[in-house]
Amino acid sequence: MSAQAHLQVKSLGAGYSGFSVLRDIDIEVRPGITVILGPNGAGKTTLLRALAGLMPRHGEVLLDGALLPPQDATTCVRRGLALVAEGRQLFPQMTVRENLELGGWLVPAGERPRRLAQAFEDFPRLKERNQQLAGTMSGGEQQMVAVARAMMSAPRLLMLDEPSLGLAPRMVDELLAIVQRIARQQGVTVLMVEQNVRKALSVADRGYVLERGRIVAADGAKELLASDAIRRAYLGTA
Repeated sequence: MSAQAHLQVKSLGAGYSGFSVLRDIDIEVRPGITVILGPNGAGKTTLLRALAGLMPRHGEVLLDGALLPPQDATTCVRRGLALVAEGRQLFPQMTVRENLELGGWLVPAGERPRRLAQAFEDFPRLKERNQQLAGTMSGGEQQMVAVARAMMSAPRLLMLDEPSLGLAPRMVDELLAIVQRIARQQGVTVLMVEQNVRKALSVADRGYVLERGRIVAADGAKELLASDAIRRAYLGTA
């Protein structure tokens, strides 16, 4: 297995149509699980999209010390990044297997069967339902398909945007346990944006709090959970 990914973000800025959303973002994503927390509209999704090469940005993004080019999603995937976008974005009229196979479009043809077998080992429920149309599955099962599809590219850095959104509590626990296993056993570095603060910090190693496009707190997961930074960011209290 290749070395675990180490991402450094320096003075990153990004926005839409001339409107600045992120300003002077400095974060470091080391092996393990890093979570980005913050209220709605803080810029969390924009941050992941900018890192994944899906929108213009300025500043530096370095993967293992080497610059990642801005607005070049294909190069980001080739370098080992994978993004599971908010809302899953599956192809509902295609089967589970077909959705997963699309995740390996940059993988050499001879390698795809091994990747598919690994995905089914990680997600046994999907193996059982590999011929089911993705659009007929529950929200939690669809999220599993989205994560498994991202894993088809054998990423070294997996980025998850609100993976628990709309899921029942039991399914959230199951999904986060899978994310933990991917990070711990497969050595994939994970960067996760999440609204469920307590559950996210319970599985993470470290976290950042994003508010109005700026990082306002950073610490170990346990320390953040015990601090006032979360309460201030979400409730606006002094």
